Amino acid sequence: MKYSLVSILCLALSFASAQDRLVIDKVVAKVGAETILLSDVESQYSYALSQQSFGQDPQEMRCQILEGIIGQKLIVHQAKLDSIIISDAEVEAQLDFRISSVLRQMNGDEEAFENYYEMTTDEMRENLREDMVSQILAERMQGQLMMEVDVTPQEVKEFFNSIPKDSLPYLNAEVEIAEIVVEPKVNEIERLKALQKILEIRKEIVENGASFAELAKRESDDPGSGSQGGELGFAARGTYVPEFEAVAYQLEVDEICEPVETEFGFHIIQMQERRGNKIKLRHILIKPEIIDEDLELAVANLDSLKMKLDSSEITWEKAVKEYSLEAAQSYNNGGRLQNPNTGKTIFQTSELPFEIYIAIEEMEIGEISEPMEFQNARGETNFRIIQLQSRTKPHKVSLEEDYSKIQEYARENKKNTYFLNWVSEKLGETYIFVDKTYLDCDNVNRFLK
Repeated sequence: MKYSLVSILCLALSFASAQDRLVIDKVVAKVGAETILLSDVESQYSYALSQQSFGQDPQEMRCQILEGIIGQKLIVHQAKLDSIIISDAEVEAQLDFRISSVLRQMNGDEEAFENYYEMTTDEMRENLREDMVSQILAERMQGQLMMEVDVTPQEVKEFFNSIPKDSLPYLNAEVEIAEIVVEPKVNEIERLKALQKILEIRKEIVENGASFAELAKRESDDPGSGSQGGELGFAARGTYVPEFEAVAYQLEVDEICEPVETEFGFHIIQMQERRGNKIKLRHILIKPEIIDEDLELAVANLDSLKMKLDSSEITWEKAVKEYSLEAAQSYNNGGRLQNPNTGKTIFQTSELPFEIYIAIEEMEIGEISEPMEFQNARGETNFRIIQLQSRTKPHKVSLEEDYSKIQEYARENKKNTYFLNWVSEKLGETYIFVDKTYLDCDNVNRFLK
């Protein structure tokens, strides 16, 4: 008996499922004590239809969706039999995260949320609760199963030897790179200029009656909110940086605070509305200007650090902790860059940013580059030095050079096999009913045999 692993993994919750409950419901399948409704299938069908850019037979799509839901329900049913416990706090945290994520995309506008989904956030929360419990149970059950799976060196070797020699892939050149990042420091003159400017803007609003929204559009250095008149929408605690939030929550409605300094610059904040733990704000941001002298000083500091590293006056690991920007993703990883495509520290050379690719082309392992300028996620100028930590040449995959990769593939292959065998065993022990309208689905029929 064969099953697609993808088809029986947990299906992600989508807000589409909450929108499309207007189908006249009936039970179309049962897995143990778990029921599957026609609306469960149709809501996911509607969502899938809106996402795909190519034609697919509607009944075939519904069959695939039902197969996936049956697989999920089987895992949930078994989780309940095994008395897997999840707390109310876990469920609430997940619901908070999902609803907050959607609200952020709507700039915190709960009215827009209600218009789009035709329900309040509280109604959405209750609508999603049962699905969320099922999803967490299924994830917990799968996690427990997968913890039992590991591979021995002998199994890794056997997995590798099972691959036909003419099917072994070629691996591109791969590298590991670490960085030390510094950001230019604002000099005191420019800092005071920015403070003076935000004070003048506040005075225009508070004393002269100028429009907050118009000044935000004209003067704010926050491009996202500035174009919206400074509007930040509704947000809960933990959304903003601590210095900003500490002041914001102390404000009365319509009150405008004195300037607040954060890592972004100077802000004035106006409280617009409170709803329980959520607040609706608008702000104006003025960033101090980084001038050429600030940039030159940052480069000079990196040059000095490079000399210390080259002379072994300081180790790379210690230099990262003492000098690198803590906000950099690499800071807590010994400076090692993380490949966004894989989550690992290995990069194929084709995946590297062009300036890094050029910089390391002639470097030896352990060598450190000259200071390099780059733009951070906020579009600000930072500088870094990079170290080439490892390099492999293009080659056909082999146990000697690529053991860790082969070990990972072998482990995943064993997990898949283990999980599919577990599903097959539990199917034989579980009552499954499927409505006659789906009995022409070959993939679903396999569950019944």
